[in-house]
Amino acid sequence: MSPFRRRRTGTESPAVSDLPTTPDGVLQVCHPEWRGVRSSAIAFADPIAEATDLRHLVPALDTGVDPGTQVVVIQGWPPGAEDFARAAAAHGLRVMAVSHSAPSQHGVDAGEAEALTSALALASDGIIDRVGVVKAGVASALASLGHAVDHVPNRVPSVRSPDDAPSLPGRPVGVFLFPMWRKNVTTQLLAAAELGWAPHVMADPGVPYLAGLDIEVHGELDPTSFLRIFSAMHMNFNVTLSECHPMMPMESYRLGVPCLMSQTSDLFRSEPELHALTTVVAADEPAEIAATARRLDARRDEAV
Repeated sequence: MSPFRRRRTGTESPAVSDLPTTPDGVLQVCHPEWRGVRSSAIAFADPIAEATDLRHLVPALDTGVDPGTQVVVIQGWPPGAEDFARAAAAHGLRVMAVSHSAPSQHGVDAGEAEALTSALALASDGIIDRVGVVKAGVASALASLGHAVDHVPNRVPSVRSPDDAPSLPGRPVGVFLFPMWRKNVTTQLLAAAELGWAPHVMADPGVPYLAGLDIEVHGELDPTSFLRIFSAMHMNFNVTLSECHPMMPMESYRLGVPCLMSQTSDLFRSEPELHALTTVVAADEPAEIAATARRLDARRDEAV
């Protein structure tokens, strides 16, 4: 099956963290490699347990859960989430789930619809106490269908600028988005080529006609290493065709690096001038991305 038609689930060997203590009684659970979802979980400022398959956390519910834990919040519905939710509920924990998907974001990805359907079914059965979604319009639409869904608004992440950010040659531009799920990576790399800037990516999109572009591939990075590279960019691009939580743009601005976005990231919607400065109108047009990047670059200090 094409990777563009399945839900990306991470590495073959599951990464699992221990269940931490929960001073406030709330435990967040997420996938360690889903960067935006993970950043969102961190922004709640609760202890976090991570696993590429949540079934591997189920035994810890028997032996390692903090007696003070009252609520478990599953962020992003990783593999094994249904089994983990059932086990947590059986231990008397209040289980909540937050969906980060938008219907247009994963238009060819039935796995995302299946994930939200699974969470809603568990809510209907009383296993999950509440289901939240990050897009307000999706929340109201689902509510009109009779689903008990809450809107979970953005939380600005707490980010400290690394002291050891590398000095990179030229004008490095970060396109740290996985090249699927309507993330528009190839178009943004074409814009970088037009600008003459040096693109840095998480994963090479593997498009043959980009062979003449010198792309620096960093792979999956742990959060500290990612922020170190992210903060070294001249500008970051997050011009996606569909966005939910605009976590990377928020991280970028907290690091002092301007970030270009599409209109699907309503980070500065309440500030019309700043929104126009940081937002690309035609997200699928490389020349438009490049032109907007030049305008933002000329007023970068003002934007940051």
